[in-house]
Amino acid sequence: MTLVIHLAGNPHYGFFRDELYFIICGFHPAFGYVDQPPIAPLLAAGSQLFGHSLFLLRAIPAIFAAAGAYVTCLLVIELSGGAFAQILAAIAFLFANVLMSFGMKVGPDMVGLWLWPLAALYVLRIVKGGDPKLWLGVGAAIGFSLEAKYSVIFFALALLAGLLLVPQRRVLASRWFFAGAALAVLIALPNFLWQAVHGFPMWELLRNGQQGKNLVASPALYLFQQLLLTNLFLSPVWIIGLIWVLRNRTARFLGYAYVVLTTMMIALGAKHYYAGNAYPILIAAGGVAIEAWTSRRIWLQAALVTVACIAGVFFLPFSLPVLSEEPMVRYAAFVGEWLHVKRSTMQTERLRTSTLPEDWADMHGWPELAGTVAQIYVALPPAEQRQAAIVANNYGEAAAIDFFGKPYGLPPALSGHNNYWLWGTHGYTGDVIIDVNGDCGAASHLFRTARLAARSDPPWVISYEQNIPIMVCTGIKTPISTLWPKLRNYN
Repeated sequence: MTLVIHLAGNPHYGFFRDELYFIICGFHPAFGYVDQPPIAPLLAAGSQLFGHSLFLLRAIPAIFAAAGAYVTCLLVIELSGGAFAQILAAIAFLFANVLMSFGMKVGPDMVGLWLWPLAALYVLRIVKGGDPKLWLGVGAAIGFSLEAKYSVIFFALALLAGLLLVPQRRVLASRWFFAGAALAVLIALPNFLWQAVHGFPMWELLRNGQQGKNLVASPALYLFQQLLLTNLFLSPVWIIGLIWVLRNRTARFLGYAYVVLTTMMIALGAKHYYAGNAYPILIAAGGVAIEAWTSRRIWLQAALVTVACIAGVFFLPFSLPVLSEEPMVRYAAFVGEWLHVKRSTMQTERLRTSTLPEDWADMHGWPELAGTVAQIYVALPPAEQRQAAIVANNYGEAAAIDFFGKPYGLPPALSGHNNYWLWGTHGYTGDVIIDVNGDCGAASHLFRTARLAARSDPPWVISYEQNIPIMVCTGIKTPISTLWPKLRNYN
């Protein structure tokens, strides 16, 4: 069910900003990138080897979501749950907004949909007396998750802390535990070495984000955000699951792990969704607990499944792009007014505003931007066109130009933003530049001539892509290769 719903609902609107960037990064294969490990970019690029396909791209997170739903059901079974518990847990997994969002678009979090709960499942089996060689499975799950997103480090530390707080800590006194830890390190080592060779750019990026870009929620707001992220009406499932595991002698370490993980996220000022892949564990436990309470009332179980489906569909348009633009705007306004919840409650970054929900807005405008740049490029005199470089303000604009610009014959875009900065100037002198969302270095009088060639303003785009200028700059006074070190923007 999870796979079918995602395959049907995911490929709408258009390519998301980050998806375009992942695709272009993947076409530059590496063991790492400035702002991410390699798995998401490589998978994204692989889906586009035979041409542009939003369906094939979005099939990747759909598969991870389906795998996550399957492992959630396995956790239910491991916790002694039956058919109803599995059904309820699968529904809560599917309609938890944060998990549905991870399964909707390609991103680093999609891998954790499967591997975080899988690691917890293996540890639970070990605690229950299973083969200690399962630590190798835990290590592999953590290691491959690290090759997708670094936040799994905190999940691994939380699992470890949870075990240390219970008598079952004895399972750590095994050579297989250390073998599993070594396997995780070995799998993650190539990316760590890439970061080391490049001066750990991820640290600089995180520091820059905390110093002005990101909005840090208070502890109370962070906890409230967790209710919204997991579907306000379905969040009681995981809350019941948390209480149940904390009272269960065998699974108590999972409850402690969640508490430790949440505490770390609040203390570090993390974005509200960073620990989202931990919720399948509690959802599975919640399904088991609710099944035990309702085991002799089949009618009540049927009613709960019905209510869960209705609650899921109610919030579905916020996690799957199933409504067209105008209806989506009206529906978002209706839900916000009905629940008395402002959109800013879930905002994680400054300057990100839009008429549509932000992720939906960031799926608009990219082909139009590339088309506008192409019109300017082909209109240049032949002598200027041969040496013209296209410089974009951010990786979304640059990736859109690279992805949609090939049919127009556009050269590769340049940008100082994140991994684009590492790819350098491609040998351009900068004497002729098409400056996308820039001003030709007006403050420093960088060029002898600068003219506004066009403005890009497609409908529905996010605020900082609205009515952006596209300039043509000629006669650079300082070669771009000399300027390049100062243009680095890890953010």
